Amino acid sequence: MIYLNLFFGFLKVGCFAFGGAYGAIPLIRDVVMSNKWLNDEMLTYMIAVSESTPGPIMVNLATYIGSSQAGFWGAAVATLAVVLPSFLIILMITALLKTALKNKYVQAVMGGLKPCVIGIVFATGIYMVLENCVGRVFSINVNPRAIIITILLVASIFSCQKLTGKKLAPTRLILIGAILGAVIYGV
Repeated sequence: MIYLNLFFGFLKVGCFAFGGAYGAIPLIRDVVMSNKWLNDEMLTYMIAVSESTPGPIMVNLATYIGSSQAGFWGAAVATLAVVLPSFLIILMITALLKTALKNKYVQAVMGGLKPCVIGIVFATGIYMVLENCVGRVFSINVNPRAIIITILLVASIFSCQKLTGKKLAPTRLILIGAILGAVIYGV
């Protein structure tokens, strides 16, 4: 019986929690208090813990409350129930989008959006490089260290492409940037 209560209680949270995790807290509080799974003080502590741990608050709370009420399987049931509505909605959207992408009008729109997105990403990248290396537009403050790191990173990208014929993986680029930053700014 506890498994059904956990499932339907957190399914309700998953279905009707709109506005993000903080919007779901009153609904979670209502479900938990009406089933007397935790007292108000303990729930408040668990909300604070759920905020400070990785992952969505609703999932963290469902997992903890399920675990406290029915052990491992209670945690599994409560977690499944809270994510099931979102999972099904995304699955449905994916199925609809798959057929919609075959439509020539949708393909035309996507064809127009690709260059737009590329332009936005490129402009943001240029803006960030200039902001970091030169400073704000009206208060120019050249940062030679940032310029050196930027030049070395760009050189790394092109030299890796030229030498190996492969693109430099973003994780490696981040690692190179971190090492360069530690060496150049650490001096």
